[in-house]
Amino acid sequence: MNNSAIKILLVDDQPSNLRFLSELLTAQGYQVFRAICGQLALNAAIANCPDLILLDIRMPEI
Repeated sequence: MNNSAIKILLVDDQPSNLRFLSELLTAQGYQVFRAICGQLALNAAIANCPDLILLDIRMPEI
């Protein structure tokens, strides 16, 4: 399977977590989108229709 065709949305309120996971997944060839809050995650999900969403279960706003 071609990893570059797989879109992953990362959602976390900790920038260091987003940076780490983004670098790891991008290095594997995945297309990665990031969101630092719940509202941005919803907007990104609508705009990019990701194949997978990895999110922090404890988001302050949601």
